[in-house]
Amino acid sequence: MSQTVDLRVYSVLAEFDSPTALLRAARKVREEGYEKYDCHSPFPIHGMDGAMGLKRSPVGYIAGLCGLAGGAFALWLQWWTSVVDYPLVISGKPFFSYQAFIIVMFGLAILGAAFGAVFGMLIVNRLPRWFHGNFYSKAFSKFSDSSFFVSIEADDPAFESEKTSSFLSSIGGKNVEVVRGE
Repeated sequence: MSQTVDLRVYSVLAEFDSPTALLRAARKVREEGYEKYDCHSPFPIHGMDGAMGLKRSPVGYIAGLCGLAGGAFALWLQWWTSVVDYPLVISGKPFFSYQAFIIVMFGLAILGAAFGAVFGMLIVNRLPRWFHGNFYSKAFSKFSDSSFFVSIEADDPAFESEKTSSFLSSIGGKNVEVVRGE
């Protein structure tokens, strides 16, 4: 008794020869009107964000705000302990001697910015992502070593399996594969 399993289409994946070819392919995919696609490379490629039409990442702003929050928290905490909670006169200095607080403010500002950058990056990139449909492709396992890929997701509004495959072939894609899985 044989049973057919309906395999879901996740994406169309195409391999490219070089970083320059991948950069050109990213521009053409964007110009063709695809919205949900990604470029995979073993190293960063200068200009890829512009070729894909990606906007500036908000992670820098998140890190900056967290750094300001860390510095403000340090200033408030030192003010509270020195002026309100346990005021001590030391060498005739005023209770709120901000010059002594700068080192701790700087340290907590850097710590806040570091945590903001890490957690902001995880949130913006929707990580951790334990699974992606491209993992069903055997060829895709080479992307972190030596290959350059463009994948167009099946839930893209312009996606049609045959049309997308032929488009990727026409722009220089090799080993074009429709990625299917359970």
